[in-house]
Amino acid sequence: MKKSAVYWSDLRTSPSLTILQKLDGLLRAAGMGGLDLADKYAALKIHLGEPGNMATIRSPYVAVVSALVRELGGKPFLTDANTLYSGRRHNAYDHLRAGYSNGYSHDATGCDIIIADGLKGNDYVEMPVTGGVHCSLARIGCAVAEADAVISLNHFKGHELTGFGGALKNLGMGAASRSGKKFLHEVSHPVIHRDSCVGCSACVDNCASKAVVLDSAGKAVIDHDLCVGCCQCVAVCQYGAARASEGNASRVCSERISEYVEAILRGKPHFHVNFVMNVSPNCDCWANNDAPVVADIGIFASADPVALDQACVDAVNAAPPIGGTALTDRKYSGSGEKFGHIHPDTDWSAGLDHAERLGIGTRAYELKKV
Repeated sequence: MKKSAVYWSDLRTSPSLTILQKLDGLLRAAGMGGLDLADKYAALKIHLGEPGNMATIRSPYVAVVSALVRELGGKPFLTDANTLYSGRRHNAYDHLRAGYSNGYSHDATGCDIIIADGLKGNDYVEMPVTGGVHCSLARIGCAVAEADAVISLNHFKGHELTGFGGALKNLGMGAASRSGKKFLHEVSHPVIHRDSCVGCSACVDNCASKAVVLDSAGKAVIDHDLCVGCCQCVAVCQYGAARASEGNASRVCSERISEYVEAILRGKPHFHVNFVMNVSPNCDCWANNDAPVVADIGIFASADPVALDQACVDAVNAAPPIGGTALTDRKYSGSGEKFGHIHPDTDWSAGLDHAERLGIGTRAYELKKV
């Protein structure tokens, strides 16, 4: 199998070479400058981040990407879709303001924000999935579905349901409409380990579906008839009581995400950038970010999102762990696979395997330093 090229740049700088100049050079070396973007609407898919989370991609990096899109004659816009959970990204009105508070203004990035699935998450296009085993149609936010080109800008980190979040997760889950997200999440059934529950009610207070209550013994209980599987209870639990469902939920969710990515990217110019910095253990959907589990590694870019994510997993796994983090709290041995150690109920490789079967890309890559 032919290997895909993945380019990366470390974060070393000098007075004559800034990190933003290095990013521009990386994008051009990796082939973004060869995209046909003339007069095309280019969706820059980013996770706008829940306010309070400080691990999201900084706006000056976005400005470099949007400047190159404009240089190529394209019309860039930042986009993200609304969430299932009840945070500040639950609807377009609040979502826009969350993005602005995180620094994604037009002045900072050189482009405007369009919330992909509209005011309440109901504006979507049903896009056909070729080769899907879980679905034949993907419900994708209109702004992404109708864009002429897609460029994903991804903060690479851990994730409590899929193991890690990178290009595939940011696209497949992040561009899905609210009903699309419900489909992707419905296989997840978080559970409460009663022996660990202290009855703090954080899961109750943060459940948008009102699916979690405290029983007569002061322990959390999940009503799975109401639960949408967003796993917010898992993220906010500080005692290890709320856990992502066991079994094949992680695998099926990750495979569904890959099928959504297939629908989004097929037939469109696309390019992908992973920022392997502030590698926090959980998703940027939460209003806090735990300490990074490894030191900042660099920026990776590729036309192949599968090879890109695989290269970043390998880079994180090869990096020395940082003590006093969620990784070492779980008595990490000091070498080997990290994301599955942090989230043992997940299967991070499943989405990559399925994306490869769907023809999105390949896990085989050649790493080229810029």
